[in-house]
Amino acid sequence: MEKRLTRAEVPQEATWKLEDLFTTVQAWEAELQSIHADVGTVTQYKGQLHESAATLLSCLNAQEALQERIGKVSAYARLCLSEDSTNSDHQANSGRAGNIMSEVSSALSFVKSEILALPNGTLQRYFEEEPELQVYRRSLLLLLETKPHQLSAETEAVLASLGEVLGAPYRIYLRSKLSDMTFEQVQDKSGNTLPVSFALYENKYEQSPDIVLRRAAFQSFSKTLSTYQNTFAETYATEVKKQIVLSRQRNYESVTHMLLQPQEVTMDMYNNILDVIQAELAPHMRRLARLKKRVLGLDKMLYCDLKAPLDPEFNPEITYEEASRLVQDALQIMGPEYGEIVKTAFSERWVDYADNVGKSTGAFCSSIYGAHSYILVSWANNMRGMFTLAHEVGHAGHFMLAGRYQRLVNTRPSLYFIEAPSTMNEMLLAQHMMSQSTDNRMRRWVIMQLLNTYYHNFVTHLLEGEMQRRVYHSAMANEPITAKTLSEKKGEVLSSFWGNEVELDEGARLTWMRQPHYYMQLYPYTYAAGLTASTAAARLIQEEGQPAVDRWLQALKAGGTLSPLELMKLAGVDMSERQPIQQAVAYVGSLVDELESLF
Repeated sequence: MEKRLTRAEVPQEATWKLEDLFTTVQAWEAELQSIHADVGTVTQYKGQLHESAATLLSCLNAQEALQERIGKVSAYARLCLSEDSTNSDHQANSGRAGNIMSEVSSALSFVKSEILALPNGTLQRYFEEEPELQVYRRSLLLLLETKPHQLSAETEAVLASLGEVLGAPYRIYLRSKLSDMTFEQVQDKSGNTLPVSFALYENKYEQSPDIVLRRAAFQSFSKTLSTYQNTFAETYATEVKKQIVLSRQRNYESVTHMLLQPQEVTMDMYNNILDVIQAELAPHMRRLARLKKRVLGLDKMLYCDLKAPLDPEFNPEITYEEASRLVQDALQIMGPEYGEIVKTAFSERWVDYADNVGKSTGAFCSSIYGAHSYILVSWANNMRGMFTLAHEVGHAGHFMLAGRYQRLVNTRPSLYFIEAPSTMNEMLLAQHMMSQSTDNRMRRWVIMQLLNTYYHNFVTHLLEGEMQRRVYHSAMANEPITAKTLSEKKGEVLSSFWGNEVELDEGARLTWMRQPHYYMQLYPYTYAAGLTASTAAARLIQEEGQPAVDRWLQALKAGGTLSPLELMKLAGVDMSERQPIQQAVAYVGSLVDELESLF
């Protein structure tokens, strides 16, 4: 029987090199305490920000320097916990870091409060008097927009000090999911007994061509989820209630208005993504489901069959090293500077690709200003994982460039743009693979990988976004949030999208428990926004070549100096209209058309 490795058993080359952040845990602890002691470099300006532009500049520079150090310390604790959440030392260090960060956040909350308390016109005068303040201009003007929702300085300090407590729902969710959940073993069609975990199910069994293994793994997976559903529902309900209370205390029209403000996204932009894609994509995805049912000879199309490979005999395995080389080749079109970042990510152990007990599920990229990015995946030797790897490298390339050309305060763009650079790399990888082969079977396989990308972003994450929209709407109406209501809502969302093409069982309705994005404010729908933009920009790169590449790189280097609409316009895409969304959906339809013809 296969056995999952502990963290101590995985080979070092399959792990990331956290020593690049801190050489030892002791060095990290020393910096954590040093940050706590150095808060005075910022608080020395408390009560003085009204005095002069020079004073404000000195305070903001000191705060930025401290925040860069905080970013490294926090990331180290978070990454250690991500690699093995069962490690009690990692748990303790994460808690210690969280406690100190909450104290520091509370101590620094005066900066925002005092800036917002400045008389009207003061900031404009400061910009004229002190040219070096221009680097902070955009962030300060965005801060001013929150003025109607600012609470008293004392209240803001208290809320900041409660940062660790307010973040508890997400940590409880992760701790339960990664440390406490166990799953029944399953057998494949050959009678082999296999272990089940979150990572194994989502990275391997869900895409297995073995119908016996695929359906048995889903049953095992769902059985454990069902056991935890009431705990998870209460955890998620607490997260939602927290956001509702904050939105009401801050006098926002709704919790959605509050969560969209930092994204610089209007209600129309938000609703357009959710409404257009659900209405116009559903018919194409239902056709894809019918095609899979026919080609695979399924007795019925279950929810757990949706990711089954259409051509199970053509699913070549690929090692991590082979995938790394292919991703590098595909991204050469982005030029030498970007290419060097990608090469270094693979050669200098920026990527943790081992699969071990206690490791975070899914994949992510953590980008740390003043250091390098870190990527987490769980490698399962399949080519779908290569697209995930290219996706996360897209985040790394984006933030390494933004960090190289922008100050910390201007590095991160709106969440609305965040997923565009990552999904762009998936588009470029697919284009590269199709250009390298004239084999119809390979082209068919690449189209299926592209459809997996659209499924992930335009279906999985988009329907999460729709679920969020419905949950927040109910919560604003003071309706209770329970496991029963969450499963009902998830079932309604899935049923509305898939119609009669897919049979939805209780396991499908429990999928609200699978994703951590519900604890990340309005994040899920932004995957679809990013993929919409990258679909359009990738088409421009195919049509125009270097000029379109140059515009895209400009957008990446701009970091957070522009609004998301401005960034996308810089790349040649106007997301203020519904047209790019409709064109992206139509492109997905064309992929399904071609796939039908190839089968």
